[in-house]
Amino acid sequence: MTPTATATTTTGNPGTAAGAQLAARADHLSKVYGVGEAAVAALDDVSVGLDRGRFTAIMGPSGSGKSTLLHLLAGLDRPTSGTVHLGDTEITRLRDKALTTLRRDRIGFIFQSFNLLPTMTAAENIVLPMRIAGRRPDPHWVASIVETIGLSGRLGHRPSQLSGGQQQRVAAARALASRPDIVFADEPTGALDSKSGTELLKFLRSAVDDLGQTVVMVTHDPGAACYADRVIFLADGHVVDELLAPSAETVLDRMKSLGD
Repeated sequence: MTPTATATTTTGNPGTAAGAQLAARADHLSKVYGVGEAAVAALDDVSVGLDRGRFTAIMGPSGSGKSTLLHLLAGLDRPTSGTVHLGDTEITRLRDKALTTLRRDRIGFIFQSFNLLPTMTAAENIVLPMRIAGRRPDPHWVASIVETIGLSGRLGHRPSQLSGGQQQRVAAARALASRPDIVFADEPTGALDSKSGTELLKFLRSAVDDLGQTVVMVTHDPGAACYADRVIFLADGHVVDELLAPSAETVLDRMKSLGD
């Protein structure tokens, strides 16, 4: 089941909620692949702000630039022009070492692939990035994540002893364990069955509502998008619309209008 909501819509470049603080923002962001006649603009002059403490979904037809936008916002790729800020830090001009440190310390990632180490337990996988960074995990914070994720009885199990949905929830807990400024999720339910996908989405929703996290998710699934507070729509490298308090029906209608 998906949450019910009443949708509202705005046009033009999406802004932010009244009084909201920005977790991240893109200003006049463009990404061009190739040169000359072979050049393709994956993003073209995109400006968007992402509110702190909210769940934002990014959607659009195939080739719309949604994954490119997420990768640029997360510092996984560099733009052709424009800037990206994480809080007050402009990340587009950081050197590679500084950018790597920022991603490790301030950003959480959830991808379709779980990327869990098979020889480690779920508990060990959750705190591994902090151990590598030489940081001591906050036991109370990690415990609150484990309680929210609903896997307290499986922490001693290795990935091979967990279902795909449980592994993805462990990966999500790992992304949150360092208390990042923002969590980026790229099609996190894409490899999951509907039940496991729903469990993960409920966890991400709880991470925002109960733990105060900021989540930005790329998805093609209207049912997944309606767990978000806000949906940003891209088409042909441009932000073309947004929905606030979306429902699966309103998201699907908007996607149909974009030709997906």
